[in-house]
Amino acid sequence: MRSIALRLVFVLSLWGGAVLAAPAPQGKEVSPVTVYARTDAPKVVKSYPAAGQVLSAGVLVLSVTFDQSMMKSSFNVGPTAGGEMPSCLKTPRLLDDSRTFVFLCTTQPNKAYALSFNDTPEGGFENVSEHRAAPSTLAFTTTDANGPNTLREAMKAAGLRPIDMPIQEAPDRRGDKTGR
Repeated sequence: MRSIALRLVFVLSLWGGAVLAAPAPQGKEVSPVTVYARTDAPKVVKSYPAAGQVLSAGVLVLSVTFDQSMMKSSFNVGPTAGGEMPSCLKTPRLLDDSRTFVFLCTTQPNKAYALSFNDTPEGGFENVSEHRAAPSTLAFTTTDANGPNTLREAMKAAGLRPIDMPIQEAPDRRGDKTGR
């Protein structure tokens, strides 16, 4: 009886492949690697306020849009000749389009403001391929008229949607039991 069963297994294995074969060994899982094509340096294609724009002083949501998708953790903004740096929160937020950074700032009446982007030799705004953006500047002035006094008014003036909030809430850690 045993020899009949062995012959049957042998015939079936020749006919339809391995019938009682051991399972294939599992390979090691490897993280996927993303390779990006070489790109030109990202450039600023739009800003609010626009270069040379005159606007009312107050709360300002300054936006800078690049021509490529950008890394959210890389940025460099500083003062430059021709004006002061507006008072802004330290860290900008990259919006969902992956090309626009927004900064929450305040401006004073009758001032000239001038900012530089990527004016330092290292670091700063980079695209997703980690190619550094070309240095650029933005200059604008304010009048003595009262401008936006609330974040909502400033976002409306900048043409932003409610989802484009320039600040991002930190995760709620009240339920975190790790003690962090």
